Amino acid sequence: MAMNNPAFRNAGFQRGGGAATAQPNMTAEQLQQMYEQPAATAAQTDRMTVEDTLGKSVVAFGILLVGAAIGWFIPALAIPAAIAGFVLALVNIFKKEPSAPLVLAYSGVQGVFVGGISGIFETIYPGIVSQALIGTVLVFGVTFALFASGKIRASKKATKVFMIAMISYAAFSLVNIVLMWTGVNDDPWGMRGAEIMGIPFGLILGVLVVIMAAYSLVLDFDFIKRGSENGLPRKYGWTGVFGVIMTVVWLYLEILRMIAIARD
Repeated sequence: MAMNNPAFRNAGFQRGGGAATAQPNMTAEQLQQMYEQPAATAAQTDRMTVEDTLGKSVVAFGILLVGAAIGWFIPALAIPAAIAGFVLALVNIFKKEPSAPLVLAYSGVQGVFVGGISGIFETIYPGIVSQALIGTVLVFGVTFALFASGKIRASKKATKVFMIAMISYAAFSLVNIVLMWTGVNDDPWGMRGAEIMGIPFGLILGVLVVIMAAYSLVLDFDFIKRGSENGLPRKYGWTGVFGVIMTVVWLYLEILRMIAIARD
């Protein structure tokens, strides 16, 4: 019955067909040489792998750091970079096929934005950038370690809760910005500056958002893992890279804001 499937009519599935079929007259030495050949790379198979995606991530983070250095020394570029980053994020999200140039362009622009914002915060709160970086690395490292060890996994129920929380947080952030821009709330942090039992609301919310960002990393890692296991085309590694970059930037900015609110 299986042979009636058109997919199995390929020569590779036929008896005696396929390039990998051992010839009947091959010597033991020839067979040994064939089996000792190195495994095909991602470039040769055009299939997504964890290692190949990791290499892409290193390149993207390198470009992010270069952009951050530019933004650090030219903070005026932060706002234009934020707008460009938002546009590129939408393009990458809704584009049917992943594009390496677009993902790398997003990484560079986001780097400029992050560097500019970090420079401004560092001027107001000396030492805050190193604290936010340490916090980001710790959250990323712990999340990755737990995922790699199998202690945490993405689930349909948790993902539904995550999506509801994300929509709610996005709505809150939009309302907060409007209230601040219109002067209805003159607190520098908007509604985040309100206190609950003496604790700034921004700190309470920040902890929840960091947990959300950590779960977002789990979703990113899960996509890369499943994509590699299912043999997705190699280009989809850039989709995983885009997700990780976007989540890490979000995580860093939230931690940066939390520390600033705590200092105030």
